[in-house]
Amino acid sequence: MDAVAMAPARSRERAPAPLALSRWLLVVALLVIAIVVVGGITRLTESGVSITEWNVVSGTLPPLSETAWQTEFDKYRETPQYILVNGPAGMTLATYKFIFFWEWVHRLLARGIGAVLIAVTAIYWARGRIPPGYKARLLALVALVALQGTIGWWMVQSGIVHDVKVSHFRLATHLLTALFTLAGLVWTALDLRVLARGEPRARLTGFAALALGMLLVQLFYGALLAGMRAGTVAGGGWFNWDVWPLMQGAFFPAGIEWSLGAAHAFFSDPYLVHFIHRWWAWAVVAVLVVMGRKLRRAGARPVSVAIHTAFGTQIVLGIATVMSGVTIWIAVLHQLTGALLVVCTTWGAHRLGKQV
Repeated sequence: MDAVAMAPARSRERAPAPLALSRWLLVVALLVIAIVVVGGITRLTESGVSITEWNVVSGTLPPLSETAWQTEFDKYRETPQYILVNGPAGMTLATYKFIFFWEWVHRLLARGIGAVLIAVTAIYWARGRIPPGYKARLLALVALVALQGTIGWWMVQSGIVHDVKVSHFRLATHLLTALFTLAGLVWTALDLRVLARGEPRARLTGFAALALGMLLVQLFYGALLAGMRAGTVAGGGWFNWDVWPLMQGAFFPAGIEWSLGAAHAFFSDPYLVHFIHRWWAWAVVAVLVVMGRKLRRAGARPVSVAIHTAFGTQIVLGIATVMSGVTIWIAVLHQLTGALLVVCTTWGAHRLGKQV
């Protein structure tokens, strides 16, 4: 009798659990949003190269004694950032502890994301609860998280060895990989929810691919702008009305260095990168407005409202960031809303894909 009673329980134990797995992926997505925010703080406080080594296990704990703190500080003193910038400015150990904290939190979150995703994948795999066709996707997401950690260290190395700041190309690669991972987590979680309802998974439509591609360009230029510290090239100060919509008193900025070639100008000149990021945003808005209308016609009003709210808030925060001279809390909110816009646009693209 006991064996008979236990049989259905064992069957349920081994049955796929798309809805529960979806919830876990959304938890990981929230952690990715958190690390994007902390990454923004790390960049804006120039904390990224404060930890000069990548110790996966031993680096989990911060220094626990004054001697250990002094050792870490001595390593940082050998970086170009300290030698050329913070050293001459009189950086103290207390100031170093502040920037160390943000980089440590950033790396701790990275470890947490990897640990949660690997643990969930392993447990659901071992129990036979991953739906057919999703094992490869989960492994791809785990690989993306591992790749992100590798790119993060590759980025930090450019600031430890070569320059007072990290490479803006490496920073852009790091941020875009995080946001691509975020989109993958959200899309997979939504697919699992559709599966739980017995519906076919969504497909990426041509229009949705266009919208996501245009958003990708905007995010790429935002990352380049952040990496070059180009947010203030138009001027700035606390809500200076002279720096938006104009730059240096003109629509198109002066000072673009064309002599090094068009490729350099489009990807490494702070004036042109800022200009492109500023005005490409409106092309993205236009496409997202169309997406919102398509979603309303498809009966998906909540998704449409979420997209409009996200891009509207993002535009306001972007303008406020420039007009305030890149005030940290406004710039961090701008980066947070950028991540939320990725989530909303992915949600919209997925919803449109259910119509085909």
